[in-house]
Amino acid sequence: MGASGRADDTRPEVRAAGEGGPARGAGEGAPGSLDSVLRPVRAGNGFEEALEQILQLLRLGLVPPGERLPSERELSQQLRISRVTLREVLKVLQDQGMVESRRGRYGGTFVLPRTAVPEGSGALRRRIAAVDVEDTLRFREVLEAGAAGLCAEGLTGDGETRLREALDATRGARLEDYRRQDTLLHLTLAELSGSRTLAAQYAAVRATLNELLDGIPLLVRNLEHSQQQHAAVVEAVLDRDPDAAREMMREHCGGTAALLRGFLA
Repeated sequence: MGASGRADDTRPEVRAAGEGGPARGAGEGAPGSLDSVLRPVRAGNGFEEALEQILQLLRLGLVPPGERLPSERELSQQLRISRVTLREVLKVLQDQGMVESRRGRYGGTFVLPRTAVPEGSGALRRRIAAVDVEDTLRFREVLEAGAAGLCAEGLTGDGETRLREALDATRGARLEDYRRQDTLLHLTLAELSGSRTLAAQYAAVRATLNELLDGIPLLVRNLEHSQQQHAAVVEAVLDRDPDAAREMMREHCGGTAALLRGFLA
């Protein structure tokens, strides 16, 4: 599962330009700069928020190509996440061609040069650039949390059946069909809120959200986490607990927001 074969907390000495030997460790360069980006994540969305922060670190160039990220021990301590979760984050970055794992005395996780963006993604990138991401994410959270609370307050027997079926459809969805089933579950919650205006507004913001999601990779770890949160939201609604339903939905929206900020900001 891990992106790096083992935790290597040794620090090689800085070498002069042109000399042989190991590359300089990133943590030795500007620890204050790294501290300004890396901070403890919230328990509910540890994977997503940790990924967002490390992506920001790479995007800002605080660890240049060819240099090593701080050790697993340091990163896990700064982010307050387990090494298992951290390795899942590093695996995503490795799969995206952003870092590579090296073994040996001077091993660790090293930043790779950025690759050129494929020409076919130009239209998608232009559409994403035209979207106010922060406004979309905030509006989505308001609508979703409100819908979940309203559902918990006034769900009917028929509504319970529809909600359970929508949740079951996400559980059995193939990876390529997951986003559609995920969308249908959220639309079902909006429709069951009892407000046609809310449902219509949510359908519009979800269309924008899906366009943003099309610009980032589908991450199995995130989908598994989303499924747990979906189940918790539906359980709170079925238990007629509007406060819990709203809180779980806010947490769920926060995880998606963290991924989008990390990849698109």
